[in-house]
Amino acid sequence: MASSSRPAHSNQKRLKRSSPYAMLSNSAKRSSRQTHNRVRLVIALVGLVLAGLVYWTPLETWLSDASSSTKCLKHAIMVDAGSTGSRLHVYRFHQCTPADPVELKNEDLFVQTIPGLSAYGDTPQQAAESLDPLLQKALKVVPSRLQRKTPIAVKATAGLRLLGDEKSQLVLDAVYDHIKQQYPFPIVEGRDHGVAIMDGRDEGVYAWITVNFLLGNLGGSSQNDKRPPTAAVFDLGGGSTQIVFEPERSDQLAEGDHKYTLTYDGRNYTLYQHSYLGYGLMEARKRMHQRAMDIAKEAVEHVDHPCLPLDVALPFPKNDPNPLVTFKGGAQPGACTEMVLDMLNKNAVCLAPPCSFDGIHQPPIADAFKNGPIYIFSYFYDRTQPLGLPDRFYLPQLKSLTERVCAGDYLDSIPEGEPLRDEMLDRPEWCLDLSFIYGLLAHGYEIPDEREIRVAKKIDGIETGWCLGAAIALLDTAALYE
Repeated sequence: MASSSRPAHSNQKRLKRSSPYAMLSNSAKRSSRQTHNRVRLVIALVGLVLAGLVYWTPLETWLSDASSSTKCLKHAIMVDAGSTGSRLHVYRFHQCTPADPVELKNEDLFVQTIPGLSAYGDTPQQAAESLDPLLQKALKVVPSRLQRKTPIAVKATAGLRLLGDEKSQLVLDAVYDHIKQQYPFPIVEGRDHGVAIMDGRDEGVYAWITVNFLLGNLGGSSQNDKRPPTAAVFDLGGGSTQIVFEPERSDQLAEGDHKYTLTYDGRNYTLYQHSYLGYGLMEARKRMHQRAMDIAKEAVEHVDHPCLPLDVALPFPKNDPNPLVTFKGGAQPGACTEMVLDMLNKNAVCLAPPCSFDGIHQPPIADAFKNGPIYIFSYFYDRTQPLGLPDRFYLPQLKSLTERVCAGDYLDSIPEGEPLRDEMLDRPEWCLDLSFIYGLLAHGYEIPDEREIRVAKKIDGIETGWCLGAAIALLDTAALYE
């Protein structure tokens, strides 16, 4: 895969000036009345000519520079149609030719709406129209003269994938037709790829590109250039989770679908990647709730749940007027951990050793990725940072926080009236979420306790996740149509 980028658009003030011809005309009228003004007129004319020689040369240069700047200015629009909502990003880049390296100048717009496209499985046109508030804001941000050259893509992730092929395709077709008919932005990747469910492997790799692009780890004039080690990325969405990293030796990576080779700015990268569908946070909640019901065995009205705080009552399904059961919190960290391990399917048959979980091949982080930084984001960030976990931490710290939250000690330490206290009381899944996140990182992906983990929502003010990486790739496709 290759990439591209774009420039900062500097707003320059227009030089305000009177027309020299208008000045000449006014002087001529006055000279017809008073003869002695003729001398002044001649002097004025000479001055105007001299001023023009000095003035118009830099003006031509300025116009040339402005034209060049406009040529190099590019935007790209990426819509992340996730399982819980749709998010639109407008990126501004500087790149004069496709051969030039990409320079990100700014993320000019980030807006979102809920629910996601998957909530409109039975009403495809409503799904398409749900994006209008986002697209209308994009129209205000991208200069009108550039809108027909600004590529757009809508990439749906695991949530829409879970709708099934027929319903999801109807939604995607409606979105494609709506954008094509109502908006000037070109869908340069076409119907099949420009508005589509993104392959899980691409989702992870684009996130890897985003993080390493923002860290300045990508590219180089030759394959032998000394570069800092690239970062490993772990993404946790609502429906799936992804892992991508560059093993330190190519022989540590066996052949298979998990192997992903790309070229960026003249440099080759061989990556390990995998996307686990069904292991996103929202799907994990459903599976753990179902597991609690299975453990109860009998159809009873109240079911003990080891991953909920003590004495909490949670109807399931949540917000359903006729819930199947009501879970009673048991606050049993040990039993909750066992439930997480059971869900991770650590005992699955491993056909291509070594494996991480669910029978999936993965070179061990401890052996294959000893030196590079580890970044986690999305729900990893959303469910840990409000509780005060440092943005650089070790897994024993996360384990301790999880135990405090599940035991109720953390809630007891928050004063009455604090927004976080109300949040934790209104959303009792904090214990469950942290238990799953800790289990996934420690026992699923097997990150060693002594490795520092960095949790980041943004790097240098730009959102982490796959969108920027996908937008950079979109510029390459758009260049073919210019």
